[in-house]
Parts: sequence; structure tokens; C-alpha cells
Amino acid sequence: MPRTIGLAVPDLSGRLAVITGASDGIGFVIATRLAAAGAEVIMPVRTPAKGESAAGRIRGLVPGAKITTRALDLASLDSVAALTDRLVSEGRPIDILINNAGVMTPPSHQVTKDGFELQFGTNHLGHFALTLGLLPLLREGRARITHQTSIAAHSGAINWDDLNWERGYDARKAYSQSKIAIGLFARELEARSKANGWGITSNLCHPGISPTNLLSAQPGMGRQKDTGAVRVIRVLSRLGIIVGTVDTAALPALLAATGPDARGGRFYGPKGPGGLGGAPAQQELWAPLRDLDDARRIWEASERLVGVRFPV
Repeated sequence: MPRTIGLAVPDLSGRLAVITGASDGIGFVIATRLAAAGAEVIMPVRTPAKGESAAGRIRGLVPGAKITTRALDLASLDSVAALTDRLVSEGRPIDILINNAGVMTPPSHQVTKDGFELQFGTNHLGHFALTLGLLPLLREGRARITHQTSIAAHSGAINWDDLNWERGYDARKAYSQSKIAIGLFARELEARSKANGWGITSNLCHPGISPTNLLSAQPGMGRQKDTGAVRVIRVLSRLGIIVGTVDTAALPALLAATGPDARGGRFYGPKGPGGLGGAPAQQELWAPLRDLDDARRIWEASERLVGVRFPV
């Protein structure tokens, strides 16, 4: 059985959970913990072999785990639509959705299959389209939806005049924008659910800092070797200094998605110094995530960008 570090996950028998980015890192830990709590887990993955390998590892850790993979490339709206169409046709209500997957700081300006800046298109627009495409199943399951933002959203802003960073690309600012955007989307989804009686709850979380693969070598994205930052983070994590581990970094999402007292519209993250590591707890929203006018604006901009292909 997996280690139950820092947080007791309630019994989830009979529940269906969908989590993106679950083939490694924080997402893998979250999927394992959900499966261990009795949930049936769907892992949408970009690389089928990697997804099946991860699912097999979870079955080894959790005998009897109910876990399957589906194809999903968040950098392709056609792929998102194919998955949502398939799940809606299957008709199974979804109880938990965790929008966890992401890419970080490609060294040059890159675009998704639909021409969006890679980080904005993958981290935000892909999850925006996925969530709205699954809305009928989420409403039927009265789902809790948790959106994984990042400590990069603590500062920065939406580049409203150039959402796709076609002028003056800055990888870190574009990453920050993508994570602010998904945080604002989480808030607007909660507001619209309340206003329209959708019956779903939407909250957000961040994992602090831990030695995941986000800053590791990513040849497919143009990063040929590990960054200096990830090497430092690995050392600090091993020594237990300031930052967390991959296991502890998964806890805020687990608290937000399954905690009996977790609520829509709230924000969860590590409570250690600077929010870099430590036990999970509710936190005050960071300044870039507070403006509900910005939340409504990013929703409307996202609708225009993805087009009218997902039911709202």
C-alpha cells in the first residue's frame, strides 16, 4: 500500500475520479492515494505506454485498484474533444476532477496544435475545454473540481494585450500567466455554478516546490538537460530544507479534492515558510487571483479562443 503521508483521505468507494498529469510526479501520487481510498480512477495521458506503465505501478501498490487510462493531449483541442465526447457517451457521472497536468518554461516560444502559446494553451485552455466538455457528467456527479495552480501565480499578471506572447516572449511570465489563468478560471467556475445551480464546487491549490519533472530535461520541448533550479531543489528536498517532496506536494490537491471541510472557492497549499513546503492548509488567495472581474474576463477570452465546441 502507498504511504499515507500527512493526510487521511476519506473512503471514496464508488466514486469516479479523473486526474490529468497522473503518469508521474505529483499526479501519480494523487492517483495512487485516490485509488487506495477506493475511487475508480481515470488517468488521461498523452503517451499511452507511459500511462499504462504508471497504471501498472499503481496496481502493484494498491491491489485491486480500479484504474484505467484514456488518450489526452491537452495541447490539442481535437484531442480534448475526443476524450470528452467519449466520456460523455459512456455516461458515468464524475465525482472528482483534478486539473493537475502542466508544462513549464520551454526555452523558446512554442505553440500548441491550435496555435496557442504552449503553456497558456496546455495549462489553462486545455483544462478549460476539458472541464466544460465534461460539465454534464460533473453536474450529474455534483463533482468537486480542483485546479492545480503554482507558486508562480503569487505574482505576475495576465498579458491581456497578447495572451499568446507573440511579441516579447518571456517564458517565466508566460508560465505565471498560465497558472494565474487557471486559478481565475477556478474562481469563475465556482461563481457560475452557484449562480446557475450547477451543483458542482470548484477550488484551487498549489503544491509549493518539490523535485518534479517540470524543470527536468524535456527534449521534446527543447530542454536538453536538467535546469540548475531542479538540481538545487532535489538537494534541498533530500535534506528536508524549506521545500517539500513529491509526496508532500500532492497533499494540497488531495485536501482540496477530498477533504471533508474543503469548500468551493477556497485555496489550499503548503503552510511552511513562503508556502514552499509543509503540511497542507487553507490559504489566503494571492493578489493576482482575487479580482472577480479578471476571472470573468479570462472565462470570456477563453471561450473565444477555444471556439463554440463545448457545451456550457
